[in-house]
Amino acid sequence: HYSGLEEAVYRNIQACKELAQTTRTAYGPNGMNKMVINHLEKLFVTNDAATILRELEVQHPAAKMLVMASHMQEQEVGDGTNFVLVFAGVLLELAEDLLRMGLSVSEASYIHIAVIEGYEKACKKALEILPDLVCCSAKNLRDVEEVASLLHTSVMSKQYGNERFLAKLIAQACVSILPDSGHFNVDNIRVCKIVGAGISASSVLHGMVFKKETEGDVTSVKDAKIAVYSCPFDGMITETKGTVLIKNAEELMNFSKGEENLMDLQVKAIADSGANVVVTGGKVADMALHYANKYNLMLVRLNSKWDLRRLCKTVGATALPRLTPPTLEEMGHCNSVYLSEVGDTQVVVFKHEKEDGAISTILIRGSTDNLMDDIERAVDDGVNTFKVLTRDKRLVPGGGATEIELAKQITSYGETCPGLDQYAIKKFAEAFEAIPRALAENSGVKANEVISKLYAVHQEGKKNVGFDIEAEAAAVKDMLEAGVLDTYLGKFWGIKLATNAAVTVLRVDQIIMAKPAGGPKPPSGKKDWDEDQND
Repeated sequence: HYSGLEEAVYRNIQACKELAQTTRTAYGPNGMNKMVINHLEKLFVTNDAATILRELEVQHPAAKMLVMASHMQEQEVGDGTNFVLVFAGVLLELAEDLLRMGLSVSEASYIHIAVIEGYEKACKKALEILPDLVCCSAKNLRDVEEVASLLHTSVMSKQYGNERFLAKLIAQACVSILPDSGHFNVDNIRVCKIVGAGISASSVLHGMVFKKETEGDVTSVKDAKIAVYSCPFDGMITETKGTVLIKNAEELMNFSKGEENLMDLQVKAIADSGANVVVTGGKVADMALHYANKYNLMLVRLNSKWDLRRLCKTVGATALPRLTPPTLEEMGHCNSVYLSEVGDTQVVVFKHEKEDGAISTILIRGSTDNLMDDIERAVDDGVNTFKVLTRDKRLVPGGGATEIELAKQITSYGETCPGLDQYAIKKFAEAFEAIPRALAENSGVKANEVISKLYAVHQEGKKNVGFDIEAEAAAVKDMLEAGVLDTYLGKFWGIKLATNAAVTVLRVDQIIMAKPAGGPKPPSGKKDWDEDQND
């Protein structure tokens, strides 16, 4: 029999464990994919925990706490969401073991507080130990080869087998737009997905790529001077309606000619200003298109205002709200704008030859949309890892090496603590074993064998040894030599957020949901039911 406190906590823990179990089998390079169908019946095939959680509608309030923690990890680091879920789930599972140790009802709340305090102490200790486990730091973030090697691990967990090729692409894109100040913006790496060919046909372009066709006859311009308009490329329309009375054919001809002359003058003024490419955010009128062709202007139409803003940022243009000729300051510049065909898809490319372009685009090729979506998520993780490295260059060994070392040191710390806290601290250390255990289980290797081997090696003082995913049996190897490295910040925030989420769930003893109160329902007859019928 549980007390009321234990019953509520137990139910919350159960919900969180089920959620963590869902993503645990997707952990690591050999993790299984999940097929998620969201509320709009869109299909996702992925092993990316952030995507799975975003598309799942988690109803249970306690489980939502874990989802929030992983979203925070996604915002803070951009990778390691699965680590937060798995670790928080195991912390709660082990807390449940402590609460079920057969304590009497009167002691239930006492042990409950001891578990929470023990977890918080252990988390603090883990974050103190973590800087000592740093095995190396990124030396030069402008060296493509070095950056590619550092991005391997985060790309590998999403695209095992293609990580070398993709890491090189991401490194090229990131390094090319890293400003001198070192403030890297993730939004400056764009992704354009085009069905066809294979992953190996993907490439990086400095500049922007749009899946559009040009509007007019001109399809290629070198040394482009670009005028950007947020309005339609059309004649001005009066705000009020006007009625024109035409008495004869000559007046009719003059009326339409006046409109044509006005359009001619507007387009000629734009061409005379030196612009040879016009980008518009609205529709293009037939007459305006005719004059654009006459004055050899290349016309591109972008429906998305976000694309228009990004293009302005890339080429250094100012979006004009009316069809006025642009000044030199308002015009954008890039080396070339041309219509190209990738597979059977027409694309317009705004190409910047300068290495330090404001925006880079990774052109992803693949056989299906689902595959390309998954590659895009891998690219996203790689770009976020690069951003983390610009903030903190420290790296810790991957493959469960950091976790086992933390488990070993926190267990020793637990031995020195008096009181009931020590049980919780030892359980916290045990929770770290879940990471190499998940890697081993998903690789089809006996997990207990792997963990005992890792402990044996770490007792000898080899801190960088982790689980060897590529070996047939339960084998271990040096992660620093193998190049399997995690970012220090990713681990730091992962441990912190997972512990916070687990402790928050443990602190909850009741879930109170607001529902509409009872009482008589208002009559649902005709809306005028109280008025006199004879009126």
